[in-house]
Amino acid sequence: ATAPAAGAPQPLAPLSGASPLPGEGAWTAAATTATGRPAVFTTFQRPDPAHPAVIAGVARIDQTVTQAQMIAGTRQPGISVAADRAQVPAQLRSVLVATFNSGFKMKDARGGAFLDGRAVVPLRDGAASLVIDSAGRVDIVAWNGGSTPGPGVIAVRQNLDLIVTGGQPVAGLDSNANGTWGSTNNQLQYTWRSGVGVDAGGDLVYVGGGNLTLATLADAMTSAGVVRGMELDIHNQMVDMLTYQHQGGVMSSTKLLPDMPRGTDRYLVPDQRDFFAITMR
Repeated sequence: ATAPAAGAPQPLAPLSGASPLPGEGAWTAAATTATGRPAVFTTFQRPDPAHPAVIAGVARIDQTVTQAQMIAGTRQPGISVAADRAQVPAQLRSVLVATFNSGFKMKDARGGAFLDGRAVVPLRDGAASLVIDSAGRVDIVAWNGGSTPGPGVIAVRQNLDLIVTGGQPVAGLDSNANGTWGSTNNQLQYTWRSGVGVDAGGDLVYVGGGNLTLATLADAMTSAGVVRGMELDIHNQMVDMLTYQHQGGVMSSTKLLPDMPRGTDRYLVPDQRDFFAITMR
């Protein structure tokens, strides 16, 4: 068995009734602070007992040593941004530890976005929301702050409704009878999916993988300890989570899962879609 990484969380349980895969549920330090403290741990799990070949990658981000930024793309979430700004800024790259995709296009997200001091699209009460405060800390909530947030909030990105609350998947994900989580065609099919949540200790947890239904994504998130969580973007080419290491002044990037479709330079070059960057404090 692989020895656990120093300071790693408890391993995730392997798929019940199946022989564990090498490294399944075991955490690896994917990014570290200048003092060597892990800032991001990654692993993978198999969340679908009926389809044991399905893999979901998991990244756990320590928010006590990191801070988050929402970065607008050239087309989403709907503000005019020059191409050279729709990427991780040069001044942040030396402290960059992770990047990951945002949510649906705004026309499909059933919510709004707040960035750079203004509501790009008015926020919807009740919507699943990734909220970044003035300290760069992320929370995932059902929004109840009206169409524009008050002081202390620097960014909000909404996407549909929460899929995990109280540490459990929300009822109805496997039927989506009222279209709460988008169209039936989008939400019930097996496809690339991603989600983000917070655990009981305040860590930020990203989950993404191929051939996931909405219900399976929520199961994967709760298995990883998420207490409140939301779906992000879905489908091929849209799901990306990258971690970054810095050695001798050189930065290298690694995909959360090797088969994530886009290249490792996504978000280091201009992108059409908004995304999140995680840096050292």
